[in-house]
Amino acid sequence: MWILPTLSLDLRIPQTQAPSVQEVAPEAKVRDWYVDSFRDIRSFPEVRSPKDELAFTEMIKMIRVRHTNVVPTIALGVQQLKKDLGGSKAFPPGIDAIHQFLDRFYMSRIGIRMLIGQHVALHDPDPEPGVIGLINTKMSPMTVARIASEDARAICMREYGSAPDVDIYGDPDFTFPYVTPHLHLMIFELMKNSLRAVQERYMNSDKHAPPVRIIVADGAEDVTIKISDEGGGIPRSGLSRIFTYLYSTAENPPDLDEHNEGVTMAGYGYGIPISRLYARYFGGDLQIISMEGYGTDAYLHLSRLGDSEEPLP
Repeated sequence: MWILPTLSLDLRIPQTQAPSVQEVAPEAKVRDWYVDSFRDIRSFPEVRSPKDELAFTEMIKMIRVRHTNVVPTIALGVQQLKKDLGGSKAFPPGIDAIHQFLDRFYMSRIGIRMLIGQHVALHDPDPEPGVIGLINTKMSPMTVARIASEDARAICMREYGSAPDVDIYGDPDFTFPYVTPHLHLMIFELMKNSLRAVQERYMNSDKHAPPVRIIVADGAEDVTIKISDEGGGIPRSGLSRIFTYLYSTAENPPDLDEHNEGVTMAGYGYGIPISRLYARYFGGDLQIISMEGYGTDAYLHLSRLGDSEEPLP
Protein backbone atom coordinates (compact mmCIF):
# COMPACT_ATOMS: atom_id res chain seq x y z
CA MET A 1 0.00 0.00 0.00
CA TRP A 2 1.37 3.37 -0.99
CA ILE A 3 1.67 6.02 1.70
CA LEU A 4 1.71 9.68 0.78
CA PRO A 5 5.18 11.05 1.62
CA THR A 6 5.12 13.75 4.25
CA LEU A 7 6.44 17.11 3.13
CA SER A 8 6.96 20.05 5.42
CA LEU A 9 5.62 23.28 4.02
CA ASP A 10 8.50 25.10 5.69
CA LEU A 11 10.91 24.93 2.76
CA ARG A 12 13.66 26.97 4.35
CA ILE A 13 17.12 25.65 3.62
CA PRO A 14 19.16 25.07 6.82
CA GLN A 15 21.43 27.95 7.73
CA THR A 16 25.13 27.92 6.95
CA GLN A 17 27.81 30.51 7.54
CA ALA A 18 27.19 31.82 4.03
CA PRO A 19 24.03 33.51 2.68
CA SER A 20 21.22 30.99 2.42
CA VAL A 21 18.74 30.09 -0.28
CA GLN A 22 15.94 31.30 2.00
CA GLU A 23 16.79 34.91 0.98
CA VAL A 24 16.22 34.37 -2.76
CA ALA A 25 13.02 34.48 -4.79
CA PRO A 26 13.12 30.89 -6.19
CA GLU A 27 12.69 29.34 -2.72
CA ALA A 28 9.71 31.59 -2.03
CA LYS A 29 8.18 30.66 -5.37
CA VAL A 30 8.49 26.92 -4.68
CA ARG A 31 7.17 27.38 -1.15
CA ASP A 32 4.12 29.20 -2.49
CA TRP A 33 3.46 26.42 -5.01
CA TYR A 34 3.36 23.85 -2.21
CA VAL A 35 1.24 26.05 0.03
CA ASP A 36 -1.28 26.55 -2.79
CA SER A 37 -1.39 22.82 -3.55
CA PHE A 38 -1.78 21.94 0.13
CA ARG A 39 -4.71 24.33 0.39
CA ASP A 40 -6.28 22.93 -2.78
CA ILE A 41 -6.20 19.40 -1.38
CA ARG A 42 -7.35 20.33 2.14
CA SER A 43 -10.23 22.46 0.86
CA PHE A 44 -11.46 19.85 -1.64
CA PRO A 45 -14.79 18.40 -0.47
CA GLU A 46 -15.14 14.75 0.44
CA VAL A 47 -15.42 12.51 -2.61
CA ARG A 48 -18.87 10.88 -2.59
CA SER A 49 -19.56 10.10 -6.25
CA PRO A 50 -17.82 9.30 -9.54
CA LYS A 51 -18.34 12.92 -10.55
CA ASP A 52 -16.54 14.09 -7.41
CA GLU A 53 -13.71 11.66 -8.12
CA LEU A 54 -13.25 13.00 -11.64
CA ALA A 55 -13.16 16.54 -10.26
CA PHE A 56 -10.50 15.43 -7.77
CA THR A 57 -8.48 13.90 -10.60
CA GLU A 58 -8.60 17.16 -12.55
CA MET A 59 -7.48 19.04 -9.45
CA ILE A 60 -4.40 16.89 -8.87
CA LYS A 61 -3.58 17.06 -12.59
CA MET A 62 -3.48 20.83 -12.17
CA ILE A 63 -1.21 20.41 -9.15
CA ARG A 64 1.15 18.23 -11.16
CA VAL A 65 1.40 20.88 -13.86
CA ARG A 66 1.93 23.61 -11.26
CA HIS A 67 4.99 21.78 -9.90
CA THR A 68 6.56 20.93 -13.26
CA ASN A 69 9.43 23.42 -12.86
CA VAL A 70 10.24 22.78 -9.21
CA VAL A 71 13.63 21.18 -9.96
CA PRO A 72 15.00 23.93 -12.24
CA THR A 73 13.59 26.60 -9.90
CA ILE A 74 15.39 25.07 -6.93
CA ALA A 75 18.49 24.81 -9.14
CA LEU A 76 18.22 28.55 -9.76
CA GLY A 77 18.31 29.13 -6.02
CA VAL A 78 21.29 26.82 -5.62
CA GLN A 79 23.05 28.59 -8.48
CA GLN A 80 22.55 31.92 -6.71
CA LEU A 81 23.88 30.39 -3.51
CA LYS A 82 27.01 29.25 -5.35
CA LYS A 83 27.50 32.80 -6.61
CA ASP A 84 27.12 34.11 -3.06
CA LEU A 85 29.83 31.64 -2.03
CA GLY A 86 32.11 33.09 -4.69
CA GLY A 87 31.77 30.17 -7.08
CA SER A 88 34.28 28.18 -5.04
CA LYS A 89 34.18 24.40 -5.24
CA ALA A 90 35.37 24.23 -1.64
CA PHE A 91 32.28 23.55 0.44
CA PRO A 92 31.90 25.67 3.60
CA PRO A 93 31.09 24.07 6.98
CA GLY A 94 27.43 23.11 7.38
CA ILE A 95 26.81 22.60 3.67
CA ASP A 96 25.94 18.93 4.29
CA ALA A 97 22.66 20.08 5.86
CA ILE A 98 21.65 21.61 2.52
CA HIS A 99 22.40 18.39 0.64
CA GLN A 100 20.46 16.32 3.16
CA PHE A 101 17.52 18.71 2.96
CA LEU A 102 17.47 18.58 -0.84
CA ASP A 103 17.72 14.78 -0.85
CA ARG A 104 14.68 14.55 1.45
CA PHE A 105 12.82 17.22 -0.51
CA TYR A 106 13.43 15.64 -3.93
CA MET A 107 12.63 12.12 -2.68
CA SER A 108 9.30 13.43 -1.33
CA ARG A 109 8.65 15.06 -4.68
CA ILE A 110 9.34 11.79 -6.54
CA GLY A 111 6.89 9.95 -4.29
CA ILE A 112 4.16 12.57 -4.60
CA ARG A 113 4.45 12.76 -8.38
CA MET A 114 4.43 8.97 -8.56
CA LEU A 115 1.16 8.86 -6.63
CA ILE A 116 -0.43 11.64 -8.67
CA GLY A 117 0.82 10.20 -11.95
CA GLN A 118 -0.44 6.71 -11.10
CA HIS A 119 -3.89 8.02 -10.14
CA VAL A 120 -4.18 10.15 -13.27
CA ALA A 121 -2.82 7.46 -15.60
CA LEU A 122 -5.36 4.91 -14.33
CA HIS A 123 -8.05 7.20 -15.77
CA ASP A 124 -6.55 6.99 -19.26
CA PRO A 125 -9.38 5.67 -21.47
CA ASP A 126 -6.94 4.13 -23.96
CA PRO A 127 -3.86 2.82 -22.10
CA GLU A 128 -1.01 1.15 -23.94
CA PRO A 129 -1.02 -2.66 -23.85
CA GLY A 130 0.80 -3.92 -20.78
CA VAL A 131 0.82 -0.52 -19.06
CA ILE A 132 -0.90 -0.20 -15.67
CA GLY A 133 -0.93 3.42 -14.63
CA LEU A 134 2.69 4.53 -14.86
CA ILE A 135 4.10 1.01 -14.69
CA ASN A 136 4.96 -0.66 -17.98
CA THR A 137 4.86 -4.39 -17.24
CA LYS A 138 6.87 -5.14 -20.38
CA MET A 139 9.26 -2.22 -20.59
CA SER A 140 12.22 -2.67 -22.93
CA PRO A 141 15.33 -1.06 -21.38
CA MET A 142 17.03 -1.22 -24.77
CA THR A 143 14.26 0.88 -26.32
CA VAL A 144 14.28 3.40 -23.47
CA ALA A 145 18.09 3.64 -23.67
CA ARG A 146 17.89 4.32 -27.40
CA ILE A 147 15.26 7.04 -27.06
CA ALA A 148 16.99 8.69 -24.08
CA SER A 149 20.37 8.66 -25.84
CA GLU A 150 18.82 10.18 -28.97
CA ASP A 151 17.29 12.94 -26.85
CA ALA A 152 20.64 13.59 -25.17
CA ARG A 153 22.44 13.64 -28.51
CA ALA A 154 19.94 16.22 -29.78
CA ILE A 155 20.83 18.50 -26.85
CA CYS A 156 24.54 17.91 -27.54
CA MET A 157 24.04 18.76 -31.21
CA ARG A 158 22.29 21.97 -30.21
CA GLU A 159 25.09 22.96 -27.84
CA TYR A 160 28.15 21.94 -29.87
CA GLY A 161 27.02 21.36 -33.46
CA SER A 162 27.92 17.66 -33.29
CA ALA A 163 27.63 14.71 -30.93
CA PRO A 164 29.49 11.43 -30.34
CA ASP A 165 27.91 8.22 -31.53
CA VAL A 166 26.17 5.88 -29.09
CA ASP A 167 26.47 2.08 -29.19
CA ILE A 168 23.89 0.04 -27.27
CA TYR A 169 24.42 -3.61 -26.35
CA GLY A 170 21.93 -6.06 -24.87
CA ASP A 171 19.01 -8.33 -25.61
CA PRO A 172 16.47 -6.35 -27.66
CA ASP A 173 13.72 -8.79 -26.63
CA PHE A 174 14.31 -8.42 -22.88
CA THR A 175 11.56 -6.65 -20.92
CA PHE A 176 10.74 -6.15 -17.24
CA PRO A 177 8.24 -4.09 -15.18
CA TYR A 178 9.36 -0.53 -14.52
CA VAL A 179 8.30 3.11 -14.78
CA THR A 180 9.41 4.23 -18.23
CA PRO A 181 9.67 8.01 -17.52
CA HIS A 182 11.90 7.31 -14.49
CA LEU A 183 14.34 5.21 -16.51
CA HIS A 184 14.32 7.71 -19.37
CA LEU A 185 15.22 10.54 -17.00
CA MET A 186 18.10 8.62 -15.41
CA ILE A 187 19.66 7.52 -18.71
CA PHE A 188 19.10 10.95 -20.25
CA GLU A 189 20.95 12.73 -17.42
CA LEU A 190 23.84 10.24 -17.43
CA MET A 191 24.11 10.37 -21.22
CA LYS A 192 24.28 14.17 -21.21
CA ASN A 193 27.30 14.00 -18.91
CA SER A 194 29.06 11.36 -21.01
CA LEU A 195 28.35 13.04 -24.34
CA ARG A 196 29.56 16.39 -23.07
CA ALA A 197 32.76 14.92 -21.66
CA VAL A 198 33.62 13.14 -24.91
CA GLN A 199 32.61 16.07 -27.10
CA GLU A 200 34.68 18.61 -25.17
CA ARG A 201 37.70 16.30 -25.06
CA TYR A 202 37.76 15.60 -28.79
CA MET A 203 36.14 18.62 -30.47
CA ASN A 204 39.54 20.31 -31.03
CA SER A 205 41.37 17.08 -31.74
CA ASP A 206 42.26 15.37 -35.00
CA LYS A 207 41.15 12.07 -33.49
CA HIS A 208 37.66 10.75 -34.06
CA ALA A 209 35.53 10.92 -30.92
CA PRO A 210 34.92 7.41 -29.56
CA PRO A 211 31.31 6.36 -29.04
CA VAL A 212 29.55 6.27 -25.69
CA ARG A 213 28.63 2.68 -24.87
CA ILE A 214 25.44 1.52 -23.14
CA ILE A 215 25.28 -2.07 -21.91
CA VAL A 216 22.04 -3.58 -20.57
CA ALA A 217 22.46 -6.67 -18.39
CA ASP A 218 19.63 -8.87 -17.10
CA GLY A 219 20.70 -10.16 -13.68
CA ALA A 220 18.94 -12.47 -11.25
CA GLU A 221 18.29 -9.64 -8.76
CA ASP A 222 18.84 -6.40 -10.66
CA VAL A 223 18.77 -5.07 -14.17
CA THR A 224 22.01 -3.13 -14.59
CA ILE A 225 22.68 -0.49 -17.21
CA LYS A 226 26.29 0.55 -17.69
CA ILE A 227 27.13 3.80 -19.48
CA SER A 228 30.80 4.08 -20.43
CA ASP A 229 32.62 6.99 -22.00
CA GLU A 230 36.17 7.99 -22.85
CA GLY A 231 35.72 11.62 -21.90
CA GLY A 232 38.77 11.93 -19.66
CA GLY A 233 37.16 10.91 -16.38
CA ILE A 234 36.55 12.82 -13.16
CA PRO A 235 39.39 13.79 -10.80
CA ARG A 236 39.48 11.67 -7.64
CA SER A 237 38.97 14.84 -5.60
CA GLY A 238 35.64 15.38 -7.33
CA LEU A 239 34.23 11.86 -7.03
CA SER A 240 33.11 12.39 -3.44
CA ARG A 241 31.12 15.47 -4.53
CA ILE A 242 29.34 14.32 -7.68
CA PHE A 243 26.23 13.35 -5.70
CA THR A 244 25.92 16.77 -4.10
CA TYR A 245 23.89 19.68 -5.45
CA LEU A 246 26.59 22.35 -5.30
CA TYR A 247 29.09 20.57 -7.53
CA SER A 248 29.29 20.28 -11.28
CA THR A 249 31.99 19.11 -13.66
CA ALA A 250 30.97 21.89 -16.05
CA GLU A 251 33.14 24.96 -15.62
CA ASN A 252 30.82 27.71 -16.87
CA PRO A 253 27.16 26.69 -16.95
CA PRO A 254 24.76 29.15 -18.59
CA ASP A 255 22.64 31.15 -16.21
CA LEU A 256 19.22 29.84 -15.38
CA ASP A 257 16.29 32.23 -15.19
CA GLU A 258 12.66 31.88 -14.26
CA HIS A 259 11.69 31.04 -17.85
CA ASN A 260 14.47 28.54 -18.49
CA GLU A 261 13.55 24.93 -17.76
CA GLY A 262 17.19 23.96 -17.43
CA VAL A 263 17.39 21.50 -20.34
CA THR A 264 21.08 22.02 -21.07
CA MET A 265 24.06 19.70 -21.31
CA ALA A 266 25.34 20.19 -17.75
CA GLY A 267 26.23 22.67 -15.07
CA TYR A 268 23.50 22.80 -12.44
CA GLY A 269 24.54 19.90 -10.25
CA TYR A 270 21.20 18.10 -9.89
CA GLY A 271 21.30 15.56 -12.74
CA ILE A 272 23.42 12.88 -11.06
CA PRO A 273 22.09 13.15 -7.47
CA ILE A 274 18.47 13.18 -8.62
CA SER A 275 19.11 10.22 -10.92
CA ARG A 276 20.40 8.29 -7.90
CA LEU A 277 17.26 9.21 -5.96
CA TYR A 278 15.06 7.90 -8.78
CA ALA A 279 17.03 4.64 -8.81
CA ARG A 280 16.81 4.31 -5.02
CA TYR A 281 13.09 5.05 -4.98
CA PHE A 282 12.43 1.52 -6.27
CA GLY A 283 15.29 -0.12 -4.39
CA GLY A 284 18.04 0.37 -6.96
CA ASP A 285 21.17 2.52 -6.93
CA LEU A 286 23.62 4.50 -9.04
CA GLN A 287 27.40 4.14 -8.86
CA ILE A 288 30.02 6.21 -10.66
CA ILE A 289 33.52 4.86 -11.26
CA SER A 290 36.08 7.11 -12.92
CA MET A 291 39.53 6.64 -14.39
CA GLU A 292 41.01 10.12 -14.65
CA GLY A 293 42.75 10.57 -17.97
CA TYR A 294 40.55 7.98 -19.67
CA GLY A 295 36.83 7.99 -18.91
CA THR A 296 33.91 7.27 -16.62
CA ASP A 297 31.60 4.31 -16.06
CA ALA A 298 28.13 4.80 -14.57
CA TYR A 299 26.36 1.72 -13.21
CA LEU A 300 22.61 2.11 -12.94
CA HIS A 301 21.17 -0.73 -10.83
CA LEU A 302 17.42 -1.18 -11.23
CA SER A 303 15.56 -3.35 -8.76
CA ARG A 304 12.78 -5.45 -10.21
CA LEU A 305 9.44 -4.08 -9.01
CA GLY A 306 7.38 -6.10 -6.59
CA ASP A 307 9.58 -6.47 -3.51
CA SER A 308 10.68 -2.90 -2.76
CA GLU A 309 9.25 -0.51 -0.20
CA GLU A 310 8.92 3.20 -0.82
CA PRO A 311 11.91 4.97 0.85
CA LEU A 312 10.01 7.64 2.76
CA PRO A 313 12.34 10.50 3.82
